[in-house]
Amino acid sequence: MTRYSLLDLAPVNEGSTPRQALMNAADLAQHAEATGYDRYWMAEHHNMTGIASAATPVALGWIAANTSSIRIGAAGMMLPNHAPLVVAEQFGTLESLYPGRVDLGLGRAPGTDPETLQALRRDHQPAANRFPQDVQELLHFLEPAQPGQRVQAVPGAGTSVPVWILGSSLFGAQLAAALGLPYAFASHFAPDMLDEALKVYREQFQPSQHLSEPWVAAAANVFAADTDAEGRRLMTSMEQQFIALRRGTPGPLQPPVDAPDSLGGAAELATARRALKESAIGSPQRIEQWLGAFIERTRADELILTGQIHNHEARKHSFQIAADALKRLTG
Repeated sequence: MTRYSLLDLAPVNEGSTPRQALMNAADLAQHAEATGYDRYWMAEHHNMTGIASAATPVALGWIAANTSSIRIGAAGMMLPNHAPLVVAEQFGTLESLYPGRVDLGLGRAPGTDPETLQALRRDHQPAANRFPQDVQELLHFLEPAQPGQRVQAVPGAGTSVPVWILGSSLFGAQLAAALGLPYAFASHFAPDMLDEALKVYREQFQPSQHLSEPWVAAAANVFAADTDAEGRRLMTSMEQQFIALRRGTPGPLQPPVDAPDSLGGAAELATARRALKESAIGSPQRIEQWLGAFIERTRADELILTGQIHNHEARKHSFQIAADALKRLTG
């Protein structure tokens, strides 16, 4: 049975504020919990005025405090931006407050632009190269402390927070397989190597104390509405965000438009649509057909659904339609 979870970037809409974005996030999390989503993920991005989840552990604490059972997780924490001990303490604290509900996904991308990267971590390139070693160090800090261990994560030691590897290339797939960790592929914006990465992960997986069999999640965008035309219209907000990011001018999430081809030049539109090709768009029937085909193709243990939709109620409705479709598909 395929599980399904929700990835929220806490979008800051044009004319709104980060505070309202985080209020919307809590409301969406409550809706996801009531609708049957297994996990609620948030992601680390910096210096982006359209995303309010930069302080990911803090935002996840807010989500956990406003829900009761849904798992909360980072998808992800960009480990080269942080010392492994600090991340272990942050997620050990969350696990101590909300036991049995916390997941920690790790990525090695910076989640920002070069200038902001310099402000975040001045030795980022060496840190990125140390990613496999830092993952193992973090896992060590989450295990029970050993006699004589001088440096411990408090809270953190002994919490055994489940750690995931995130990726959009073969590197993450190979690392997750070698360490025996669950793996999530970012096919919602980087779909090109999805099939090959899942194949590599499954073929190379080594059982570990963390996981006995491969567990893979694949991400997809969902722009669901009562009609195909309205679903396509909702998607234009995310297309605008993607094009603005590639231009180096990220900003608040813009309202949808009626003419998708007016959003940029031909090359920009082609790039955006290629990147966002793993998207379920349209009416409930079309959403169910697309998700069914995606599950059959990927054989994913879990789907991670996301979608930058400008209107909060329309966004909730989109995730509701997707959840209803998945309930029918998975029984």
